[in-house]
Amino acid sequence: MTDFLKLCKERYSVRSFTDRKIEPEKLQKILEAGRVAPTAVNFQPQVIYVLQSPDAVSKMASVTPYMFGAPQALLVCWDENICWKNHRHEEDGHSAGEMDASIVLTQMMLQAQELGIGSCWVCSFDFKKTRELFNLPDNIKIAALMPIGYASAQGVPSDRHEKRKPLDETVRYL
Repeated sequence: MTDFLKLCKERYSVRSFTDRKIEPEKLQKILEAGRVAPTAVNFQPQVIYVLQSPDAVSKMASVTPYMFGAPQALLVCWDENICWKNHRHEEDGHSAGEMDASIVLTQMMLQAQELGIGSCWVCSFDFKKTRELFNLPDNIKIAALMPIGYASAQGVPSDRHEKRKPLDETVRYL
């Protein structure tokens, strides 16, 4: 059994990939980890676009410099028509979609790490152009991009990876 905290600590943002594609059974396991992620009221609004054709990867690379040479990527989205709206939130009707998509993405990143596959959470890209390039309907909202693949020799953790604030700076007991 994998030590979960060890897995979390070892996972890092890969910023240089080989051109080796992920084996289909491993990709399915990563997608399954996202499928079983908890979502608000279990509405499961996530929509994952697997960018794996040379055309799709090239289109994504045209709107961000942060594909890092990955041969594949997951464009993690949610369907605004399906996600739960919290009417008790200070912002009436606040959508849980982005939170749900973030949980899905996190579980997929951790599953990838367990399989020896690198990933990176990317939010720096042209969302509007991405929507146009992939002809996404208005109800599909983009949360993030996750380039995935096998890390190259240069795809090592950044020097900031191990720098974490102590718990007493981030946790408050009431």
